[in-house]
Amino acid sequence: MGIADRDYHRSDTGRGDGFFSQVTPVVKWLLIVNLGIFVVDLFLGKSLRELGYYSIESAIYGLQLWRFVTFQFLHGSLGHVFFNCMGIFFFGPWMERWWGSQKFLIFYLLCGVGGAVFFSLLVWLGLLPGDGAVSPLVGASAGIYGILIGVAVIAPQMRVALLFPPIELSMRQLAIGLMAISVGSILLQWGGNEGGEAGHLGGAILGYILMRYPQWLGRGARFPRPRRNPFSTPPLPKLRPRTTLDQQQESAVDLILDKISREGFQSLTQQERDVLHEASKSKSS
Repeated sequence: MGIADRDYHRSDTGRGDGFFSQVTPVVKWLLIVNLGIFVVDLFLGKSLRELGYYSIESAIYGLQLWRFVTFQFLHGSLGHVFFNCMGIFFFGPWMERWWGSQKFLIFYLLCGVGGAVFFSLLVWLGLLPGDGAVSPLVGASAGIYGILIGVAVIAPQMRVALLFPPIELSMRQLAIGLMAISVGSILLQWGGNEGGEAGHLGGAILGYILMRYPQWLGRGARFPRPRRNPFSTPPLPKLRPRTTLDQQQESAVDLILDKISREGFQSLTQQERDVLHEASKSKSS
């Protein structure tokens, strides 16, 4: 079994036990919690939102520090929670496999906190319109932007087909485009969601920093960014006999990929990375 044959590297969802069968554990619970809280908040007349939204006045001046986290699970409308959950569903598994489940959850929540902090910084600098100190901030977007930037770091050439507009971009192009929209919205005051765009930028900035310095989340040394996507390889141009060496190499690759699935790519030793690199070269030759 080669790298491209692994089940968790395929895009099809026809196997397994339903919609969530191909979703990683933390991503699955993030989807459940976000959707569940939204439904409960509707039944309670948005009282959860009042208790959990982020604002400078409540979270910082009022010392209600839990709001740095709780606002990430609250949403203003069905469209808001739907599109955020779509982002988590499509891109979250990449980051969870990269970091491992525990580190991914910390990464995601920290990016959300980074969004709130950056929003507050821009308010204090007078770069956001209105009374920013009392403006409420809700939504998972800051954490999702951290995820998007993380995927762009590890797989910059991965192609993404957008629904609106219906175009195809690389992850690098998508990340640059989203950052440009956020910066333009803040500087030119487009659309009336400057506070939300500030949160997006904050999550993206912290996501990039954590990808470059993973030891901040408890890793002892920085790992290099792979030059190619480690989770896929080009198909074989033609059939060829399998040798004992081929079988030994594929067995080693299978063990390494299982380790990536459990602990994230950064857990690999240099020798294991070399094995993956050699396997990739042999598949493309």
